[in-house]
Amino acid sequence: MGHILTVLIFLPLAGAVLLGLMRGDDRVRRLALGLTLANFLISVPLFFLFNTTGSEMQFVERVPWVPAFNIEYAVGVDGISLLFVLLTTLLSPICVLASWTAVASRVKEFMIALLVMEAAMIGVFVSLDFVLFYVFWEAMLIPMYLIIGVWGGPNRIYAAIKFFLYTLAGSLLLLVAIIVLYFTGGHTFNILSLMGQPYSATVQFWIFWAFFLAFAIKVPMFPFHTWLPDAHVEAPTAGSVILASLLLKMGGYGFLRFCLPMAPQASQASAGIILTLSVIAILYGAYMALAQTDLKKLIAYSSVSHMGFVTLGIFVMNAPGIEGALLQMINHGITTGALFLLVGMAYDRTHSRQIADYGGIARPMPRYGAMLVIFALSSLGLPGTNSFVGEFLVLLGTFMAYPRVAVIATLGVILAAVYLLWMVQRILFGPITKPENAGLADLGLREMAILTPLVLLVFWIGFYPNPLLSMLHASVDHLLGQVGLPAGQAGAATSLQLAEVLTRP
Repeated sequence: MGHILTVLIFLPLAGAVLLGLMRGDDRVRRLALGLTLANFLISVPLFFLFNTTGSEMQFVERVPWVPAFNIEYAVGVDGISLLFVLLTTLLSPICVLASWTAVASRVKEFMIALLVMEAAMIGVFVSLDFVLFYVFWEAMLIPMYLIIGVWGGPNRIYAAIKFFLYTLAGSLLLLVAIIVLYFTGGHTFNILSLMGQPYSATVQFWIFWAFFLAFAIKVPMFPFHTWLPDAHVEAPTAGSVILASLLLKMGGYGFLRFCLPMAPQASQASAGIILTLSVIAILYGAYMALAQTDLKKLIAYSSVSHMGFVTLGIFVMNAPGIEGALLQMINHGITTGALFLLVGMAYDRTHSRQIADYGGIARPMPRYGAMLVIFALSSLGLPGTNSFVGEFLVLLGTFMAYPRVAVIATLGVILAAVYLLWMVQRILFGPITKPENAGLADLGLREMAILTPLVLLVFWIGFYPNPLLSMLHASVDHLLGQVGLPAGQAGAATSLQLAEVLTRP
């Protein structure tokens, strides 16, 4: 297990090279699926071997890369990053299966882009050297730009360029912050070493806002969100899943990994601004989702609202809030990724994303209807589903620190129920609005194989979240200590306390 993280990064890259030498679309698809499944299976032991009682980095690998500048190839995971690695390896084969028939042109190039994306995303979550982190962070832009710009919808070029420019602007600010840290933190790019440096208030201020803008664009927070609906609408199904389930999470991960521990004073001083933007995002995203007639845009704006809960939980800066934010990022990746998959499956049959073009399709497509109901209920946070636990913890942490903010944020949960249940009603129930929809084929074996693991996760996390939460406790307590908020004073919630709260009459 000494090199498992390196294998997870470089197996997809080696597979991408191998795909480039192959011919035949079917062979390319099968090999891409085999490689992504293998990577997932290799990652599974991390879950069982991870020591939940320690906050230190685990499965660490270090090799000098550019010794003259103290740059290393250094990777490792803690409780904050491990779940994102597992989510990435899980969703990668699902994206390959989702593109099995949806992508019919340049199949080899598309699968290569997916494999490179997987390697870069894993690299971001496991990097312990800032230069290595930045290389992987930038490497994500190119394959995603191509996925949107080559295999996207009619306005794909506009959406791809907008995505690229927004994220590139954030990346440049990130680079500036990294350079500042190098010169003020002892001429090292080691992330763990830089976390322990006592930076002045001025340095903290500038690096915090450089980090904040880079990660806020990636989340994306209001008002930096405008690239997201265009990118989602034009991206192919697999691209939308990667965007919603993984790329957005890198912004939240950046806040936790860099902003809070490296600029604790600036983070606390700026919390009021960010909490305000988070609440605006929750309500604005939900309101915009209510107004959409395009099914993909509705889910895209719901992501803005749901990610508002994530940033809210992070910047209330207590254990329930941060643990809830982390769990909610995983939940959002599962649930919203599944909703985009369902949109793609419906589009393959009707070639329309307009909600008005559906209606009553639960009759010819009962399996599709069941899946849409499950994931819609998960997205709105129904008790017993995964999203309920994450939102509950976020609101609990917010109420402990800012009761009025928690009350306002709760309105987002109510609005989510409105737009999601209204969406389900218009699509599945009532009379069949278009005669040709009466003959729609229900979900097949491949499509059920795509969705079934996500359904199982919805209910497993919903009814038994403690295995995931136990992985977070030590790392979150350590993070709070870095910010200057001891876990005991920050309202840390143990698994037993959470179970007591959830079952209390």
